[in-house]
Amino acid sequence: MATYISLIRFTQQGVETIKDSPARLDMAKQVFKSMGASVKEFYLVTGQYDAVVIGEAPDDETMAKLALTIGATGAIRTESFRAFTEDEYRKIIAALS
Repeated sequence: MATYISLIRFTQQGVETIKDSPARLDMAKQVFKSMGASVKEFYLVTGQYDAVVIGEAPDDETMAKLALTIGATGAIRTESFRAFTEDEYRKIIAALS
């Protein structure tokens, strides 16, 4: 499975209902599971983002569906991107001509 990093910002709605956010995280984990994906790590962070999720999904299309489904709740905005492991990185570099 491919690894993805999602940078999360709470919306105003998300901040106003912040005490519900642990339940929303549990729901997001279930949505990931229902689409054949998984949340590997979750971090509350400081700085320009509010949280970071490290997840795995079978492909980019699944990750896009996850981001749209979870974002549709209105509590968060996400910025997600594909991450390559060190082994994958080494294979990519080795394949350069």
